[in-house]
Order: sequence, then C-alpha cells, then structure tokens
Amino acid sequence: MSAIAGLLVAAAVTPAVAVTGMATNNSIGVFQGLPESLKIDPLATRSVMYAYKDGKPVPIATFYSQNRIVDSWDQINQLVKDAAVSTEDPRFYSHGAIDVQGTLRAFINDALHKSGQTQGGSSITQQYVKNVRVQTCEKYNVVAQPTGNQTQQQAQKAMNEKYQSCYNSYTDASGQDGISRKIQEMKLAIGVEKKYNKQQILQGYLNIAGFGGQVYGIESAARYYYGITAAQLNLTQAATLIAIVNNPNNLRIDEPNNKVNGAKDGYSLTKARRDYVLRSMLKAKKITQAQYDAAVKTPITPKITPQASGCAQAANQDAAFYCNAVMSELQHNPVFGKTQDDRDALLNHGGLNIYTALNLNLQAQAQQSLSTYIAPTSPSFNMGAADVSVELNTGRVVLAVQNRPYNTTNTLQAGSTQIAYTFDYNHGGSAGFQTGSTYKAFSLVEWLKSGHALNDVVNAPVTRATIPQSKFHSSCDQYYGTWQLKNDAAGEGGPMSVMKATALSINTAFAVMGEQFDLCQLRDDAAALGVKPAYPYKQKYDSKGNLVNVTDASGKPVPSELDDNPSSILGTNYIAPVDMAVAYAGIANGGKTCSPVYIDKVTDASGKSLPVPQTTCKQAIDPKVAAGVTYALANGPLIGNGTGVKANPHDGVPIMGKTGTANGPDGEAGVQNWLVTSTTKVANAVWVGNVTGHFSFQNLNFNGWAGRDVKFAVDKPILQMLNATYHGSAFPTPDSKSVNGVQVAVPDLTGKTVDEAKSVLAGLGFVYQDGGEKDSDQAKGSVAGTDPPANTKLSKGSAIKVFTSKGNQVKVPDVTGKPLTEAVAALMAAGLNPQIPGGVPDPSATVKSTNPAANTPVNKGTTVGITLNDSKGAGGGSTAPPGPGKKP
Repeated sequence: MSAIAGLLVAAAVTPAVAVTGMATNNSIGVFQGLPESLKIDPLATRSVMYAYKDGKPVPIATFYSQNRIVDSWDQINQLVKDAAVSTEDPRFYSHGAIDVQGTLRAFINDALHKSGQTQGGSSITQQYVKNVRVQTCEKYNVVAQPTGNQTQQQAQKAMNEKYQSCYNSYTDASGQDGISRKIQEMKLAIGVEKKYNKQQILQGYLNIAGFGGQVYGIESAARYYYGITAAQLNLTQAATLIAIVNNPNNLRIDEPNNKVNGAKDGYSLTKARRDYVLRSMLKAKKITQAQYDAAVKTPITPKITPQASGCAQAANQDAAFYCNAVMSELQHNPVFGKTQDDRDALLNHGGLNIYTALNLNLQAQAQQSLSTYIAPTSPSFNMGAADVSVELNTGRVVLAVQNRPYNTTNTLQAGSTQIAYTFDYNHGGSAGFQTGSTYKAFSLVEWLKSGHALNDVVNAPVTRATIPQSKFHSSCDQYYGTWQLKNDAAGEGGPMSVMKATALSINTAFAVMGEQFDLCQLRDDAAALGVKPAYPYKQKYDSKGNLVNVTDASGKPVPSELDDNPSSILGTNYIAPVDMAVAYAGIANGGKTCSPVYIDKVTDASGKSLPVPQTTCKQAIDPKVAAGVTYALANGPLIGNGTGVKANPHDGVPIMGKTGTANGPDGEAGVQNWLVTSTTKVANAVWVGNVTGHFSFQNLNFNGWAGRDVKFAVDKPILQMLNATYHGSAFPTPDSKSVNGVQVAVPDLTGKTVDEAKSVLAGLGFVYQDGGEKDSDQAKGSVAGTDPPANTKLSKGSAIKVFTSKGNQVKVPDVTGKPLTEAVAALMAAGLNPQIPGGVPDPSATVKSTNPAANTPVNKGTTVGITLNDSKGAGGGSTAPPGPGKKP
C-alpha cells in the first residue's frame, strides 16, 4: 500500500516518472509522514425551536443550512446500504481503507490520458473523509452579518467567497493539487479505518452525503423527496437517492424542468444513473433479476415535501415574531459564541433543541382577544396593536401578540409585517412608540424618592398651561423656551392630591410635580427599571431629510438614551411594550427588576445543556418607594372613576396599572394608547396606535368600542386569563411616610395680613389659595380664617384656602354680672341693639346672659337679648327678643 501511495506521491511531484517507479522509495517516506488523524466533528443538523402547550414542549420552527437528520444504523433501510456499497465501492467490506484496484485504475487513466479531471476510484471511506473535510467549510455557509460600514450585500459576497474557496480546496480534483488531496484522503482514510468499523463508516457516509440543495443525509433526503423515512424507502426510491449522490446538483429530482446536458426530460439523467445503481445491485447479487426488471420500468415519481427553515413556520401558531426575537438572541448574544461565525454555526449546524419561554395556550387566547377588536388593516390609518406579558422574578416573556400577521415572504404584503411591535429593534421590533402617561409611574418613583408623599397636594393649572422650561431642573441638561401642555378634558386641574392626579392622570399636576425634582434622576429611575429607547442609536435628519444614525469620530453609531426634557414627564420617549411590562413588573416586585428572557433551555445534538442568557435581577428602586408607587397605581387608575377601570377584571387578584395616551405633534388626540398593568406574578402591556403617522382614532368604532377605550376591550380578557393562570397575592403595605408624608398643623392666621399668611404657609410647605371675603370681626382685609381650620394636620403641599375679613362684624361684649345700665351702655357702644325684658327693670338687677352669647361675632346693629338676675339672685326676664308687635 505504501508503495502504491509512494507512486502517487511521485506522480504529484514528478508526473513524468509516475509509471517508471523512479522516486517511489523517497515518496513512501513522504506518505508515511502525512497525518492520519481526522477530526470528525458532529454533523451539521437541524435545530428545532419549541414553545409550551398544555405544559409540554411542541416544535414551532426548524433552522438549518444543511437539512440533515442523523440516523442510527437501524433507521436506514438495508436496500439503501446495499445500493450505496454496490455502486460506490463493491469491495467495501473486503478491502482496507483504499480500494487498490480502483485507485490504480483511476490514477493510470488520469496520468496517461491527461483528461483534465481525475477518474473515480475512491473508496466509501475516502469519500467519507472528503465529506468530513468539506463540512469544515459550513461555518461560512450562513447569512452574513455586516461589520463596520459594510452593507448586507458586501458582507454576504465576502462570506460566499470564503465558502467557495474552502469548498474548492477539498473538492476540486483537477491538476496536481487534486492528486495531493487524494493522497491526503488516502492517509486519513487509513486512520479512520483504524478507529471505526465498516458499519460505522457506512452509516457516517450515508448521514453526511449531500443530496442536492440543502438536503443532506439519507433521512432528510427520504423525507424531502418522498415524504417518508429512510426506513420506509423501497428499492426504486433507494436506488434513486443513491444515484443523486453521484452528482447532487445535477441529479436532484425536485427540479424536473432543469434539463441538464441536453436531457429530453427533467429526470432522464437521474433515471440513467438510477438504473446503473440497480445494475450494480444486481451484479452484486443484492437484488434478483425480477426485482431489477420491475425497478427499471418504474418511473421516477417524487413526492416533494419541503422541510421549512426559519421563523415563517411559526406563523401557524402566531409565534413567528417571538421566534425572531429568539433568533436575535441566538445570533447576537455572546453566550452562544464569541464571534458571529461561531453563533451562526451553532444555530445552523449544531442540532440544537431551543426551548423558549413562550406559552402557546396564553398566546392563542391573547391573539384571539386582540384580533376580535383590532383588524390587520385599517382604511383610515396605519394601525398597529400589540400585547406582551412578562413574569416577575424570572423575566420570562410568556406571550407576545399583535394585530398584523407575520409576512412569510420577502415582498411587501398589505396587512402583514415582519416587524414585531412588542419588542425592541434588536429583537426584530420597531423603533418603539410614545408611551404617554404610563411613563408617569416613574415620576411617582422620583416624587417619593425626593421626600414627597402620595397625599401631598399640588395645585394643577386648569386644562391648559404654558410653563417656562427654566422652572425645571436636570443635573444632566438645560432647558430653554416654554412648554405647552393640556389636560385630557376641560376643567381638570386645581388643588389635588398626587393620588387623585394619578387616578385621573392629570397632566398639569404631574408637570407641577416635575418642577420639584431632578428630571435627570427621573430618566435614571426609568432606565434602572429596564426602560430604554426601542431603537439603539441616536438619529438625526440629513440634508435630504432622511433619518440617519449619528456616528462618532470613528464612524460607529452613537448609542441612544432616554430623553430627560420636561415633556418626557408625560411619556414622549419611544419605548417597546416589552420594556414597559418589565418596568411595571419591577415596581410590583418590590423594586426588583429582572431583564426579559426568551429562552429557557438549549441542548445540543447529544442532549447536553448549553449556556443560555439568564435574567439579570437587580434592586432598581427602594422597596419602600416601590410599595408606595404600587399603592398609588393599585388604588386609583383601575378603581372608582380611574382612567383604566374598564379593564379591571375584578376577579379578586390585586392588580395595579396605568393608562397612557400620546398626542400627535400638531395636537392630534390619542394617536397612541397604552395600558400597562402588573400583579405580584405577571406584568402586561397593551398598545394600540399608529405604526406611522399621527391619525386620531379616538372616536372610531372597533367592534362596538370607541378608539379611546378599545385597549380595555382587548386587555380585560387577557388579564382575566393571566390571573386565572398565575393568580396573585396582596401588594406590600406602604409606609405612612410614602402615603401621608410629614403631617404639619395648619397655623392660626387670624388677624394676619395676606402677605404674612402667604409667607407663613410657604414656610410650612403649604400652598396659599385665596378663599375670598367673608363676614368677620377682624380688621377689613386681614385674615378672617382658613379652610381647613387652624390646627388641622395635612401633608406638605396641601392647599390652604385663606379668607379675608369684610370688617363688618363685632364680638358681643361680655356683660355677664354687670348692672343693667352698664351692660346696655356697653352693648350700644359696640354698635349693637340691646333688648331688655318687659316691665320696669329692677335697678339693682344684673345681667345673667346674652343672646347671642358673649364673644360671638355678629354684624353691627344685631339685636342682643339680655337675661337678668332678679333682686334675690334668681333668674328672670326674657332670654329672647320680644315677639312681633311687642316693644322691649
């Protein structure tokens, strides 16, 4: 064998002396010096993605660059094994790694005839070796990811060139390089046969072989071309598939109109090769003459059964968008490989089983609820709607639905899309949507962090306000100009507690609150809870009006961050629904936020578990603050006359949440509508709005619901379903400081000037409110009293109504015990009209009491009845003014 190999080596080095034996001995040493150890990696096989249904994993999508299912020996029909050996290597079981006769015949023919191509002669073991080496090129047979300033087309072209170069290095048999590769294959084949037996080698060969296009391995070939397993193949089918192996791209039977080399019909070349396979089987006595005669008369009749690859398959279960989010994790998360090539190879070749967090039961019910009210298209505007749920503590995204189905083609189709409205841009989503007042939850966080309380009172401008932006403070920015804002309905405003402002979502109240804390901290609170811009890079408009990424000096895109301007208080940042659900889950979870995860588990082809992205949980805000915010969101927006009460399931499971409405730039009402909720188990976010544009749909009809309220119709059944599945417990009780703050007694301002009253109230943290004039004995224009009255304890920020005196009253003088004449004089001096009992009074009588009583404020001229003591000290006289017509 070494001598033969030496001859071939000599041919590779000096073809002219190849048949003379010259240099053969030296070449033997060269051959023996070649490595014989072949690294056989696991075969590239299909990866399968699973979701859960009725608690069990079910497949939703398959991925591959090579459609291969690896078979065991017993899963392959014996007819296939006989066909392969009879045709490709009849002496396979009797010779060693190399078929000497076939090798010499092929070498001499090629050396003497200079045909330009080497003749066949490789054993099955050698062919197996070649296929194993070709498999190393598959790491380049992937969809390329652009790097730097590359376009997708440029990146793909470079990747394709890498693949072709690698492929050619193992398959191009022309010239001296081809002979050298043959020699290397011979030596490696010898090593393979030292390590594996014939059965293992043939099994490996049938599993690795290509059958045209992306079909690899006998099992996938049987399923694709005939819709059956490899164990079910009959004689003609087995012979046809082995025939394809000879020249897969030209002999494949899924392209009958591809007339190769002048073929009269699409299958004639394949049939000719199939019949050759049958003759080889007859010659090897693996089939009878009768079997052969019947088989060659049988036409080739494939039953093409496509084996789909990619997330489009998951559209059947409304899971394609979720599938894309999982794919993004697999393609970009370093936990699946340090480089893009590594991650692509793992997905497309690794034979993975990918178990997602998606619950198909919840998914189906949520999709039904959303589709009941929101159609895929609208004649009025570019409408979208989405709903997503995230578990507390685990971060598992258990459902994600939207109104438009997944576009399974690469062409534009009305009413479908490949953009996931639920997720951010990096997970197949959009650039996000303005969240409206759902963002106010983060203002509540900063309000409590800053030492304020939920029952603090703010004086909200009524309906509309223009506020100088200089009144707001941010430690990371400066503001100029004015901010114009308004409330949702006319007449909303005035003094109110923060609890009431939250329940009714009063914009101007939250604007006033925003004047009292750092807006940079507000931004950081939202970010800590998991909120981020849905689009990852800052953008600007170029000279042509196109929106482009902002780049740094090196040309890299600049990462985006949340805006912290005053208008952000009302939710002008563009956020993905999943991130809003994550944030509310964090608030309801005692301030502990867990990052979203889409994958539960991944195993490789051998069943070994691989590392997967884990949720990252952190204490984003103080638990006391979280309890206070949860209390506000659970005892306002979803109860009583709160803005979200129509979505409350009222099923006994405690729930908190907040509505949100974003208006268009020109004042279009309600172009985006939100509701974000959470229990102690699962958070949910629903969005209905404009995908593009700013059309107000507030008054459109959606299956009986007005546009402003249709989000409630969508979400209530989903919340009922989630509560029935997860249940939930009571939220933590907030501390008194968060609810009531520091209680301060209302001061006694009686008699003070208005300016003095304002100063005293401001110093105590109260808000002065003019109550107008009232009857009083205080000096005209001075403080007559307050509402609430003095010594009432209130939270800071409460508005105190201050009344000023008309100066039209006096206090009834205290004349008790005084002689009658002295008492009458005192009352008249005070401007009052004394009334004395009838008859001649006893000059020695004294006053027992008056009506009104002493010190009672009364208007001047008021009649005051006098009750006298008699001369013996006993009471007597009248205690009331005389009746009509009587004189005192």
